[in-house]
Amino acid sequence: MELTRVTVFALFLLLAFGSSSAKVEEENPEFWRSQAQKTLQSVLDRKLNTNVAKNILFFLGDGMGITTYTAARILKGQLQNQTGEETVMTMDTFPSVGLAKTYSVDFQIADSAATATAYLCGVKTNLNTIGVSAAARNGVCKSQKGSEVTSILKWAKDAGKSVGIVTTTRVQHATPAATYAHTASRKWYSDADMPSSAKSDGCTDISSQLLQNTDIDVIIGGGRKYMTPRGTKDPEYPLDYGSRGKRKDGRNLITEWQKMKAGKVARYVWNNTDFSAVDPETTDYLMALFEPGDLRFEVERDPKMDPSIVETTEKAIRILQKNPKGFFLLVEGGRIDQAHHAGRASMALHEAVALDYAIAKGLELTKEQETLTVVMADHSHPITFNGYPFRGQSILGKSPVWGKDMLPYTTLMYGNGPGHTNANGKRPDIRNVDTKAKDYIQLSAVPVESTTHSGEDVAVLARGPMAHLFQGVQEQNYIAHAMAYAACVGADLRHCQEQTEAPEVHTIAYDRNGAGPACGSVALLSSLLSVLLALTVLM
Repeated sequence: MELTRVTVFALFLLLAFGSSSAKVEEENPEFWRSQAQKTLQSVLDRKLNTNVAKNILFFLGDGMGITTYTAARILKGQLQNQTGEETVMTMDTFPSVGLAKTYSVDFQIADSAATATAYLCGVKTNLNTIGVSAAARNGVCKSQKGSEVTSILKWAKDAGKSVGIVTTTRVQHATPAATYAHTASRKWYSDADMPSSAKSDGCTDISSQLLQNTDIDVIIGGGRKYMTPRGTKDPEYPLDYGSRGKRKDGRNLITEWQKMKAGKVARYVWNNTDFSAVDPETTDYLMALFEPGDLRFEVERDPKMDPSIVETTEKAIRILQKNPKGFFLLVEGGRIDQAHHAGRASMALHEAVALDYAIAKGLELTKEQETLTVVMADHSHPITFNGYPFRGQSILGKSPVWGKDMLPYTTLMYGNGPGHTNANGKRPDIRNVDTKAKDYIQLSAVPVESTTHSGEDVAVLARGPMAHLFQGVQEQNYIAHAMAYAACVGADLRHCQEQTEAPEVHTIAYDRNGAGPACGSVALLSSLLSVLLALTVLM
């Protein structure tokens, strides 16, 4: 057996050195030196943008840990017929990068409810609870009374800004719910999901709170069935009983929402045709619920019925940006997480790539000098990027090095998940299995029905006003406070006061690719003016 392992390793070395897919220029040391020097100069040319953020554009990749981020970058490039590793994602161009610690008050590894409360409300809390402090207990209604904490979406609304949520999940799901709801259980989507004791103790479901807590201008996602009376046929799936309304109280929250917006141009839509007809210039409010529950995965989406996350992001921004005071928008790529839970790496990566395209659209529609854009994950998943795959090999393929059992394994695997298979002490033979298929379930070390989360730090990326605040290793709840400080919303208004007390110092913005301004007389003059203004302030 030892001889066999050596033979396999020697074969691998032979293949590696004889089958390099590296570009010819990469063999020249000057290629790497020149590239590094250009990057270095672009970093040296950066100047801090200390403006007050008029807008906050917050992108959340649910479950988009570092491994997912890296693998999605490679997939994005490979979908464009590149080797993939050297691809530059839109989020790669963000100059300020930090890490956030994701643990909750009660668990080492958190869920999306506790993490969303942290980065949106600025307070860490317990597992499965939303918009409440750690004084609240999971599923205990009475404990949430007096423990409510508000989110940056509400702070922005109170400051006169327009606000919105865009998600690929149901709008009552953990991440979007943390912008408006306060609940001891993330699972209380409708009153039908609540125990009678919680209702008798005065708690309300998440869907009803969507209407009553904060006046949200744009609501886009799924979740129709939690808004209508039990048995109400779904307009898209009238014969599917699982898609029918769930509410026991007989309320039709969609109709109620429309009545609440009387006198305003408020549109409710449930399909792409009607969504496309919504004119952002004349629309005050938009509620778009495209599915009874969560939206479809991007690769399975029917474009005739459901818009992409790029399209929903664009519509939301165009509606919200009419407000001269600015806006706050949460955009969640929520099904990255759900694909990981199912052990479907291909689906998760395609969802992450779709989110990156939405980020690009967001940057295209806004001005960097006045818009703080933040991208982050809430938590990670136990997915590993392993083996010794060749340069340019499919990220969804198999490692050229096999295991001791002389069987191949995929480059991406899970520590636990539904993909665990063991027959008579042997792993499955996947030599003839298409591991690139969208429905392929990755191998996992431990059998569980749904892949768990993992607890490592997640990346936080920022650009725009005060983006430099998002650096270093921070607690996850710091994010809400940093965004609020940059935009002068919430309790801490020092940044506004500093701006009014000192003359404005113009900054030199870097381009969309993260590079600094071109050298020349204009850039030089701008630099000199900035120095002179700074000296004037000091004198």
